[in-house]
Amino acid sequence: MTLAIGASNPPRPGAFTLIELILVMALLVVAVSIVTPRVSDFIRGRALDNEGRRLAAVAHAAQSRAISEGMPIMLWVDEKQGRYGIEEETPGKNGDAEAQNFAADENVQLGVGSAGVRTRVTFKNFPAIRFLADGSVDEGSPTAVQIKDSGGHSLWLVENSNQRSYDVRDSNP
Repeated sequence: MTLAIGASNPPRPGAFTLIELILVMALLVVAVSIVTPRVSDFIRGRALDNEGRRLAAVAHAAQSRAISEGMPIMLWVDEKQGRYGIEEETPGKNGDAEAQNFAADENVQLGVGSAGVRTRVTFKNFPAIRFLADGSVDEGSPTAVQIKDSGGHSLWLVENSNQRSYDVRDSNP
């Protein structure tokens, strides 16, 4: 096509050159190799975070149930199977209709610990936190539950200093 002044249009490049494509692909490979480990750490961290929040919510539910029903409620932890749940300490003939069981995320492990010389409360041969009818925590209950991921990172469900509830913390109690 000829312009009004008589000059033709300059040629436009129609595609990328092979060198440009190779450079773009190399940059993409570098970016993906940098981002992939961080994304996997993020996903593992989310599993740890979610399990910590869920365990804290279960502890709060057990405490609330102990207060509302006026009887001790047990929060038991099966470290080997990665399970935990809440149940009445002394269920009736038909069992505890409101008992709840949870499986921990497959990417985390549970561990129960006690500081000092406190004796350990157990329920069905599992370590357990015993919430009394007034909402307080039995003195023999574990002071901490560890939630650990495969990367070695941990969260802790730790008894408060007032010995009335549990909070999730990043550090070892």
